[in-house]
Amino acid sequence: MILPSEPLIGMAAGLAAILVYVIIAWRGGAWGESASQRWMTLGWVLHALTVWGSLSTELGVPRFGFAAALSATAWLVLTFYTLERHWFPQLGARLVLSGMGAVTVALSMLFPGQPMHLQASPWLSLHLMFGIASYGLFAAAVVHAVLMTRTEHLIRKAVEVQGTLPLLVLERLTFRFVYAGFALLTATLVMGMIFGEELYGPGHAWRWDHKTIFALLSWLTFAALLWARFRMGWRGKKALRVLYTGAAFLLLSYVGSRFVMEVLLGRPGP
Repeated sequence: MILPSEPLIGMAAGLAAILVYVIIAWRGGAWGESASQRWMTLGWVLHALTVWGSLSTELGVPRFGFAAALSATAWLVLTFYTLERHWFPQLGARLVLSGMGAVTVALSMLFPGQPMHLQASPWLSLHLMFGIASYGLFAAAVVHAVLMTRTEHLIRKAVEVQGTLPLLVLERLTFRFVYAGFALLTATLVMGMIFGEELYGPGHAWRWDHKTIFALLSWLTFAALLWARFRMGWRGKKALRVLYTGAAFLLLSYVGSRFVMEVLLGRPGP
């Protein structure tokens, strides 16, 4: 049962999460390791409550949109980061992640999204979870790619590298996220292609709209990247440029199309 207070809990958690993330970005570098990790964990918990609250309304109708998708994606990236810290405590990306968390939580509160189709198939939840999980995995890959670029830049300038992992480890982790994200993106597209009307209701079968085109472009880009890495050993800047391109296409797919529909046109999207 969804209680009337759940949206209020989500709003309060969102404001608290933004405050925690801002404090981490502002003062996190001056703290010890254990204190920083505790604050990151607090932000992660509050962010989770915000995501949960954004999916609830007083009428029990879940809402979803571009901002909620970005917030859930950021939360997943923070989840991966928290898990990775257990094996790689020297992994440092708190400033980037806390900033990303604060911005996405704020957006999810400003743009709560549209009510989801009540007549849609119960498989819609699985379809959305696969899609958001693929967003989170590719976003984590992009964060690791940025760390790779930064580390390589410091090495070329003969600057001592601190608070990060060796380049080869970062590269290996980056492509593990890409492989996992590609698998989930493929499953998401297959579900949308075969079960479009069952997922979204009558009149919402597979359509060649902006969302579909950008999603396919991202899939093709990631497929080309993985094929070129396997067959031709692509790595370094060339591979990262293709990764960034695929991530941009994926961002424009759901988030971009929903932003245009919800904010610029003021219409609900499928």
